[in-house]
Amino acid sequence: MEYRRVTVRTRLAVLGSPISHSLSPAIHAAAYGVLGLDWSYGAVDVTGESLSDFVSTRDDSWRGLSLTMPLKRDILPLLDSREELVQIVGAANTVLWSEDGSVRGFNTDVYGVEQSFRDAGVHSLETVRILGAGATAASVLTGVVRLGATRVVICARTPSRATALELLGNRLGVELAIERWESVSGVVDAVVSTVPGGEDLPNFTQRVRESSVLFDVAYDPWPSARARSWSEVGGTVISGLDLLVNQAVGQIRIFVGGDPSVELHDEATVVTAMRAALHQHE
Repeated sequence: MEYRRVTVRTRLAVLGSPISHSLSPAIHAAAYGVLGLDWSYGAVDVTGESLSDFVSTRDDSWRGLSLTMPLKRDILPLLDSREELVQIVGAANTVLWSEDGSVRGFNTDVYGVEQSFRDAGVHSLETVRILGAGATAASVLTGVVRLGATRVVICARTPSRATALELLGNRLGVELAIERWESVSGVVDAVVSTVPGGEDLPNFTQRVRESSVLFDVAYDPWPSARARSWSEVGGTVISGLDLLVNQAVGQIRIFVGGDPSVELHDEATVVTAMRAALHQHE
């Protein structure tokens, strides 16, 4: 399948506040270069308060947006349509303007979680512990259930904040438990940390670090202290940089073809270029 070169620049951007640190422009530019698409992808400082005005004032040169938190939730009332995963998770990280001008919302974070595990050789899960109870945890929960997880433990400093995840777990049909931050124990197939990189985590035993895969969605700085503690004992670590690339691949599929399930032409080469762009910005 060939993509024609465009003569009118198609505009895309990642939105957030702050956003100047984002690595998304670099990896998207690398992908569009491989695909031969003359598209621009920038970073625009947009808050929740200014999101509606920003979206409503885009002209027809705009094709799509990538969104960071809390915009992934703020965008929901501005969408004309939502894919099923947006309905399930309650967040959209991708916006696509259709030919008729309608605003469509997608969630590629779930795909990013799934694919990052697969890239690490983890194709199925049964038991998972998720650290944190925010919006990212909702995408992680959905992703691990799609990989087969039947029991998930949410570790939260404030258990009452995990109510939304409990409801999501019920909808997904997974056995879900909530435990306090200080009571973490037991070996699981994977530990997924959704908390910022600078935050301390509970103390995990060497047995847990040796036996459980660590997926740390934070990547600045990398490796994080928690990732180093796993690597020091020979444990398996998945980086948040993997999630960054994989969710972006899902977005690019949407921007190019409108369907996150349809692979790009020569997608392996595209992904290699995206990862090379990341290394250049380390």
